[in-house]
Amino acid sequence: MSTADTPSAPRPADSALDAPLDAESVKEAEEQTEDLLREHDSASRFRTGLGSWVWIVGGLSIALTLFHLYTGVFGSRPSLIQGAIHLGGATSIIFLLYPINRRVSLTDGVPWYDAVLAILSLGANLYIVVEYRHLTSNLVQIMGFREVDYIVAALGILLVLEATRRCVGLPIVIIASLAIAYSIFVYGMSWQNYAVGTFFTARSGVFGTPIQVSSTFIFLFLLFAVVLIRTNIGAFFNDLAFRVAGRFTGGPAKAAVAASGLQGMISGSSVANTVASGSFTIPIMKKAGFKPHVAGATEATASTGGQFMPPIMGAAAFIMAEYTGVPYAEIIVIAIIPALLYFLGVMLSVHFDAKRNGLGGLPASMLPSWTSLAKRADLIIPLVIIVWMMLDGFSPARAALWGIGAAFVLSFLRKSTRLGFVGIVKMLEAGARTALPVIAACATAGIVAGTVTSTGLGSRLGGSIIDIAQGSFLLVLLMTMIVCVILGMGLPTTANYVVTATIAAPILINNFEVPVIAAHMFVFFFGILADITPPVCLAAYAGAGIAGANPMRTGVTAVKLAIAAFLIPFVFVLEPSLLLQGTITELIPALATLVLGMMVIAAGLAGYFFGRTSALERALLLIGGVLMVYPHVVVSLAGLVLAVIAVVLQLIRRRGSRGDSPAVAEREDASDGAASTG
Repeated sequence: MSTADTPSAPRPADSALDAPLDAESVKEAEEQTEDLLREHDSASRFRTGLGSWVWIVGGLSIALTLFHLYTGVFGSRPSLIQGAIHLGGATSIIFLLYPINRRVSLTDGVPWYDAVLAILSLGANLYIVVEYRHLTSNLVQIMGFREVDYIVAALGILLVLEATRRCVGLPIVIIASLAIAYSIFVYGMSWQNYAVGTFFTARSGVFGTPIQVSSTFIFLFLLFAVVLIRTNIGAFFNDLAFRVAGRFTGGPAKAAVAASGLQGMISGSSVANTVASGSFTIPIMKKAGFKPHVAGATEATASTGGQFMPPIMGAAAFIMAEYTGVPYAEIIVIAIIPALLYFLGVMLSVHFDAKRNGLGGLPASMLPSWTSLAKRADLIIPLVIIVWMMLDGFSPARAALWGIGAAFVLSFLRKSTRLGFVGIVKMLEAGARTALPVIAACATAGIVAGTVTSTGLGSRLGGSIIDIAQGSFLLVLLMTMIVCVILGMGLPTTANYVVTATIAAPILINNFEVPVIAAHMFVFFFGILADITPPVCLAAYAGAGIAGANPMRTGVTAVKLAIAAFLIPFVFVLEPSLLLQGTITELIPALATLVLGMMVIAAGLAGYFFGRTSALERALLLIGGVLMVYPHVVVSLAGLVLAVIAVVLQLIRRRGSRGDSPAVAEREDASDGAASTG
C-alpha cells in the first residue's frame, strides 16, 4: 500500500508525546517527509499540480473505488472483465498522475502525450470488455485472433510496463522484459501468440492470479486501510506502543518497534511506513541517546517487519492463499508465530544495544496516559471485526466491506475525523490512488509468473541451483535466500512475493518436499528483507534520511538488528511445526530453543549480556546462538553448552573485577568495551 495520498493524520492533542510546534516547524517537517518519500518511494512521485485535470483524475479515481464497492456487495464480473476494468481504470489514472521521468515538473499539469497514453490504456482494456464474447469464444480458438487483437494486446502489454515503471520503479519492469525476451527469443514463441496469451486470458499473464486477487480482495483491503488512517489509528498505535514499552531500557526504540508492528497490520509499504512512523519515532530515539544510524535502522527494520504482520501482510497474503491453496484465514494464523518472532528478535537486539550504551526509558511524564488510550480504544473495533469474520469463514471481500463500514461509522465519533461530503469524496479518491502501485505491480508480476509457468523456466532455474549446490539442502536454502533477496530489491511487497513465489518456491517444493506453505513463507520473508539488505536497502535509506545518518551504515545496522529474521525462515523450513504444520510436542521445543538462540545471538552481536563481553565470550555467544537455533536436539544442546560457558566466563571475570581496585576494574571495563565495539 502506498501512502501517496494518505498521509499520517495529525496526532491527537491529548498525547503526552506531542511537543508544541509552530506552524513553520510543522510545515518544514511535512516537506521533509514528502521529499524523502519522493526520493525513495516511486509511488510517491506523483503530480501535485494537475490544474483542470484534477477533476478528471478525481472522477476516474472515485469511479474506480465505487466499482469495487459495487462488485464487493453484489458480486464480481467475469474475471477477465473484472480485471480489465480494474487495470484499465488504474493505468489511465497512473499516466495522468505520474510523469515520464524525474526531470519533468510535478506542478505543470498533464502534458498531451500522457493524456494520449491514458486514453490508449483505458481503451485497450475496455476493448476486452466490449469484445469479451469474441475473445473467449470457441471460434477464436479455431479461426485464430484478428490482426486488431494482436495490436491491442501488444499495446496493452507495453502500456502496463510503462505505467509500472512510473509508479513502481524500473526493477520489476526489467525482470518482466527479460521474461518476455526469454519467451520470444529463447523459448521460440511468436510475438503474436505471446501477446494475446499474455493480455487476453485470465489464466496467466497480465490478468492472471495477482490481478484477479487484486481486483476482488486487495483493493477493498487497501480502501479499508485508508478509512482506518482517517480515524487516526496510526497515532493510537504509536501512543499505545510508547505507553507499554516506553519506560523500559531503550524504551523509545522498543516503542518504535512495537508501533511499527501494529501499523504493519494496515500498511503495505516498508518505505512509506518508515517515513510515516520514523518522522515521529526517530527524533525521539535520537533525543534519548541512540546514535542516528541506530535510530534510522531500528525504524527501518521494524517497518519492514510490518509486512509480515497479519492480517494484511503487505497484501501478499491474498495471493499466497491462491498460490498455495491454503485459505486466507489459515494463512493469517500461520503467520502469527513468524511475525512475533521477527519483532521479538528486533526487540532483543535493541535491548542489548541499549544496555551496552546505558540508555534507559522515557520518564512517565512523556508517556500517554492510559485514560487517553482508553478513550480511543474503539479505533481497533474494525480490525477486530475483520479478523473475526475471516476466522469465522466469511470471504475476504465480505470481511473487508464490514471493516470499511465499521471504520467509516467510527470516524463520525470524533470531530477531528468526522467526514462531510467533501471528506467522503476525498476518501473515495484516496482509496483508488493508494491502490495504483499495487495494481500496476500485480499486472507486471503476472507477466513474470505467466512466463515462468508456461515456459518451464522455473524448473530450469531450480535444476541449475541444485546442480551448483550438489544436492545439499542447506546450500540450496542459502542460494534460494540469495535469489529471493536479489529479486526483491526495489520491488513492492506484492510483486516481490509473486516473483519469488513463482521462481524460487518450486525449487524447495518439487525437489525437497518442503511443505507448500513453508516454502512460500520462506521466499516471502527473504523477498521482503531486501528492503533492509545492502546495497539496495530502500527502507534503510529512508530511515537514514530522517536520522541524518550514513545510508550504508544504517543498512548494515538494520541487518544486524534483524539478524533473527534471516534465521527464522531456515528454522521453519527445517521444523514446519513453527508454521503450525506439526504437533504441539514438536512446536514447544523448537520454539524454546529458537527464542533462546535469538537472545544469545542478539547479546553476542551487541557485545553485552550481564555486562560488556570479551572477544572470546562474544564468539561463544554467537556460535552457541546459531547452534541453538538449529532445530535438532543434539545441535541445540551443544549451542546451549557454549552459551553457558560464555555466561560463566563473564560472571567469573566480573566477580574478579569487583575484587580488584576501582582503577583496575575501570581499565578492564574499558578493554571489554573496545572488544565489543562494531
